[in-house]
Amino acid sequence: MDDGPVVLVYSETNAADSIDGQYADYFKEKVEELTDGSVLVDVQTSGVLGSESDVLDGMISGSGTVDMARFSCYAFSNYGCRASALLGLPFVFESSDHFWKYAASDLGQEILEEPQNNQLGVSGLFYLEDGFRSFFFNKKVETIEDMKDMKLRVSSDQIMTGMVECLGASPTVVSFNELYTSLQSGVVDGAEQPIPQYGSNAFNEVAPYMLLDEHTLATSSVVIADEALAQLSDEQVAALYEAGRLTEEYCQELSTEEAVRAREELTDKGVTFIDVEDKTPYREACSNLYGDFIGGIEEKYEEIIQMAK
Repeated sequence: MDDGPVVLVYSETNAADSIDGQYADYFKEKVEELTDGSVLVDVQTSGVLGSESDVLDGMISGSGTVDMARFSCYAFSNYGCRASALLGLPFVFESSDHFWKYAASDLGQEILEEPQNNQLGVSGLFYLEDGFRSFFFNKKVETIEDMKDMKLRVSSDQIMTGMVECLGASPTVVSFNELYTSLQSGVVDGAEQPIPQYGSNAFNEVAPYMLLDEHTLATSSVVIADEALAQLSDEQVAALYEAGRLTEEYCQELSTEEAVRAREELTDKGVTFIDVEDKTPYREACSNLYGDFIGGIEEKYEEIIQMAK
């Protein structure tokens, strides 16, 4: 019988030096520390194991290539997890504190466990957030009217596509790995990311204008394949969840700091940030989007909204 350490492969689409790469490294460090090296985490960054959708498809199908990965919470909505979609709707969370209050609640735990309860073959470990997502462009944009008919990059999810349409722009599906060249060549006029990822992926080089509408908090969760979880002892499983809890605390410290630091650094590099003083027009423009996603689970949506108070 092999008594060597269990090695868990962790997939991250962003670069190693990105904020999500830092979260992954911190989680790895804590897992290995708490298990005395009996569980090792092999972090693979920069999407080398595939796009988010490809990795999630593989984990759900039981390919065994990836054991753990970070996914945008709304990604699970494509697999029947309706409550998870609530976290990706625009203007649901008013602040980072609002999100972490939700994450610590019974409802937060229920939605974290939704993929497992829907028998997708993966279990939620912990939450992360990267700050608010905002639009960036290859030319200066200051209002919703300026966005009209612009080609904005979206992934294949319905929420982002619907939001871009609500704002009067043209959603254009482009893979994340092709976004830089698509901005450079004019295939798309803009996209959206939190400030740190916008900088760490060098999008400022080809799209140096960012409109800080802060439409969506970039929430994500780290999940583990049930087959990988089954390899672990009860003590190792407990250590994994404890490492996740510690990573959530680290995230709360780092996320806001990184957004401030990245904005200062990018301003020095010539990025023009346009602050949005009144987000009401953006909220109102997106209001027609909610009905398609909260129907039948209005009480969960309202519970999340009320947590801001």
